[in-house]
Amino acid sequence: MATVGGQQQQGGAAKKPAMRKPVFTKVDQLKPGTSGHTLTVKVISSETVLQKGRAASAYLRQTRISECLVGDETGTIIFAARNEQVDVMKPDATVILRNAKIDMFKGSMRLAVDKWGRVEVTEPATFMVKRDNNLSSVEYELVKIVEE
Repeated sequence: MATVGGQQQQGGAAKKPAMRKPVFTKVDQLKPGTSGHTLTVKVISSETVLQKGRAASAYLRQTRISECLVGDETGTIIFAARNEQVDVMKPDATVILRNAKIDMFKGSMRLAVDKWGRVEVTEPATFMVKRDNNLSSVEYELVKIVEE
């Protein structure tokens, strides 16, 4: 047995921590300021809101942002897709959003996946999207609570 930093190690590589099973969230359970959500959603529409590129030395660096309306059987929300995510978020595609977070934009919720999360295409969903419950159309107001 080799001793590393005062701890004994068995021969071979150190064990990785066991992966946790994802807990899937429904759209209607999303709240402002939360993160770490895993959702299966269907893409309803995708609209490019920003596309700019610049040539930096030998390669072209481009920034693309699309607002995609996504949803499940409980409701819909706007997902802000960035760069490579834009290519995945095609209308009628079913995707799994891993480690998604809620960003606030002009007082309303937007779903986003940053570099710590993942957007992956999965089998077509069997559920019907509930279109009349759009969480991004609800406007929130920041209220400061004064403690006495």
